[in-house]
Amino acid sequence: MKFGIFYEHQLPRPWKEGEELQLFQDALDQVELADKLGIDYAWEVEHHFLEEYSHSSAPEVFLAACSQRTERIRLGHGIVLMPPGYNHPARVAERIATLDLVSKGRVEWGTGESSAILELGGYGVPVEEKRDQWHETVEQAANMLAMDPYPGFDGKYFSMPCRNIVPKSVQKPHPPIWVACSNRETIKLAAKLGIGALTFAFIDPKDARQWVGDYYRILKEECVPIGHAINPNICMVSGFSIHADAREAVRRGLDGFRFFGYALGHHYIFGEHKPGRTDIWANYEKTRQEGDMGEDAGIGTPDDLRQHLRKFSGSGVDQVAFIQQGGRNKHQHICDALELFAEEVMPEFHEGEEERQEKKIKELAPYLDAAMERKDKMRPLSDGEIPTFEALGRQIAEQKLTPEEEKARDEFLKASHVPLEDPTKTAAE
Repeated sequence: MKFGIFYEHQLPRPWKEGEELQLFQDALDQVELADKLGIDYAWEVEHHFLEEYSHSSAPEVFLAACSQRTERIRLGHGIVLMPPGYNHPARVAERIATLDLVSKGRVEWGTGESSAILELGGYGVPVEEKRDQWHETVEQAANMLAMDPYPGFDGKYFSMPCRNIVPKSVQKPHPPIWVACSNRETIKLAAKLGIGALTFAFIDPKDARQWVGDYYRILKEECVPIGHAINPNICMVSGFSIHADAREAVRRGLDGFRFFGYALGHHYIFGEHKPGRTDIWANYEKTRQEGDMGEDAGIGTPDDLRQHLRKFSGSGVDQVAFIQQGGRNKHQHICDALELFAEEVMPEFHEGEEERQEKKIKELAPYLDAAMERKDKMRPLSDGEIPTFEALGRQIAEQKLTPEEEKARDEFLKASHVPLEDPTKTAAE
């Protein structure tokens, strides 16, 4: 099994000057440390307006910074919000490819739609259409990354003419695609579309076996890939705090994990929020529970965490990603826990992982090949079908204009440094 660290960039109130700066700098240090320790993935969310719960509205910037401070750790969007109100599909494709280039081919392209009304309403994404928008834009962004040129698209939720999206990603045909899963139905959808399942449901590890069974059964029998390659993987998110003393592990990490769940519930399920005014941390403190939580939260001694992870590993989970910076968790405590985990727990699960992956892919190969055959691929344009576009200067020069319009044209061309004696020739060249 592989391991990741997962970031929302939580920042409970009250906010002091410089705290956001320190939050991001600490996270960069933690990712750099995780890379040195041999942890496999760093995941970063995209959220907007979700105060205290997530101050991570530009994950591509954070992940690009991580790419320059690390060598091998995979850099995961966990996730990109795909409805076009948030991000135009061409901009997603461009950013994914650029991040893949600056990281030398280490990007994981997680996708999602969100269910937070602050995000959906802020960007004008209708709740009833968000899933269909996600499907349309993921499929087309994958086409943009894989096709040369992209033929163009006239869809229900966005349209654009033929263009060649550049740059292209290092990983061909595109980086691995994932989708955020908060319930069992979405994990089934991931399997049907041939993409990785990035699960945020915090299910009991003993239930993971059923989720994994559903995923791989559907992948084998019903998959019609949304992308140009299949990513058969399941990652489950877990709490994380370990220490040689179980009570100290709880003291350091349990409050942050509980606030993570409370703040998520506030923005997604039960909360009422006044932007810039609601104090989620103060409300959380009124409901804070006391007492131990036990190993099923990923919090305890190295042996507790080992037992926790064996349940996932035994169920066929491919990766567990640990929540970092939950609530008021301290930077030094996070670093200490990562080092202890890498020294005492991770080696058991990394041993034989490459062989396990090779065996899995070999067993799945005929099913994946059959699934790719079922895909209805977008037809590429022949050379004769690719349209030609004239530059603006050429278009202006060829227009039939009145004397006043000619004067305005000449002023424009002069300002654009186009020689007036033959603007058509210059523009064509």
